[in-house]
Parts: sequence; structure tokens; C-alpha cells
Amino acid sequence: LLGSPVAHSVSPEMHNEACDQLGLDYTYLAFDVPEDKMPEAVQGLRTMGARGWNITMPGKNIMCKLADKVSPASEISGACNTIVNDNGVLTAYTTDGVGFMRAVAENGVDIIGKKMTLLGAGGAATAIEIQAALDGVKEISIFNIHDKFWENADNFFSRAEEIVAKLNERTECKVTLHDYDDPEILRASIAESAILVNGTSVGMAPNVDRTIITDTSMFHKDLFVFDVIYNPQETRLLREAKEAG
Repeated sequence: LLGSPVAHSVSPEMHNEACDQLGLDYTYLAFDVPEDKMPEAVQGLRTMGARGWNITMPGKNIMCKLADKVSPASEISGACNTIVNDNGVLTAYTTDGVGFMRAVAENGVDIIGKKMTLLGAGGAATAIEIQAALDGVKEISIFNIHDKFWENADNFFSRAEEIVAKLNERTECKVTLHDYDDPEILRASIAESAILVNGTSVGMAPNVDRTIITDTSMFHKDLFVFDVIYNPQETRLLREAKEAG
């Protein structure tokens, strides 16, 4: 794992346990590498024949430029979190969206050819929308706050608009981006959707009493609700969706 800071990361613990259980002869280590040192670190790993590595902030964008090949999802987003080294040829991947699509399928839910309502347009949400569009989800409505008073608001929203434009151009999926300012547009979107995804940090510990969907009448019985937050395991959003059937 390359990034800075990485001392807090549980990735080595998680991946080394997985490798042990799968009988794979690998060791997973974390290295604190600032963005300006990323090219040197990558050259060292390439030279030593490291099989692959993960990248966390702040190196996800520069890593795409250092790779020899880039997956379609990473090319659209301009960021990656995984490098596979095949005899010196480095391929960049984004695994968050793949993991999301697999998690949905493993829960017995088919969203291919259907509509998704996605809350948020940050890193996790972007990875999800890109993979969903590439995999054949028919329509995605994205809702994000366009807060004019936030310092980087315009940059953030315009970047989200760029991704949406790329997806509409390169995939069969119809993708739209909306401001949160009109709850009725959100309600109409959820009513047409097979899945509602929270791709924001709203509801994450310690703010476990928060949720974006404050009006639970927006839920319907055929709706599958997914939250990217894993602390707590059951967010208020998931609890109230379950209570709504």
C-alpha cells in the first residue's frame, strides 16, 4: 500500500489474513509515500518485481499517469487504487465499483437494465456510477449538494459533470446529475429505481443519527438500499429502509 498517511491502515492485516486463508505466497506491506515521491517508489517496485500494490490518497491520480495500461473505469475517472505488475507492465484498476457490483449480485439483486439513484459524487460514488454504467445499468440519477459557499464546490461539481458527460458519451447508460435542492425530484427518482445507494459519509460514526433520506415515505417495497458506510454496519438509512419494508 502506497499513500500518506498509511500508519492507521488495516489493509496489511486484512490482506495478509486473506492470503493465508487462500494459500497465496504473498506479503502485504504499507509504505508512507507522499505524492511527489510516488514516481521513485513505483520505479523501485517495478524494478524489484513486486506483483502489485494499492494506492490511497494522495496518489490515486498520479498513479494513473505512471501506469502503462489503464482500465476503462480508471481512464474515465482519472484515478486508480490498484496496480497489477505483469513482468514490468503496470496496469491500473479501480476496484471499488467492481466490489460494489459484486456485493449487489451476491445479495441476489439484479440491477442490470434498471435504474439507480445514487447519493453523492465523491470518490466512492464516482467509482460506483462508472462501473454500474459500464456493466449495463440503464439509468443513474446522481444527487449531490452544490454548495456555493464551500471553497471547492464549483470544482467538485464541474468534475462530477465531466464524469457524467463521459458516461453518457461512452456507455448506453443515461446518467444525470442533480442538486439536492428539490426533494420531489429525489422522490420521483427513487420511485423509479431498483436500487438506492448512499455513496456519501452521512451517517458514518460518530454521526450515526444522521441520514440523507429523512422522509421514509420515499422508500418502496421493491427498493434495494445499499450504504457504502461500514461503521456502523447498520446505518440509520439501512435501519429505516428495513423498517419500511
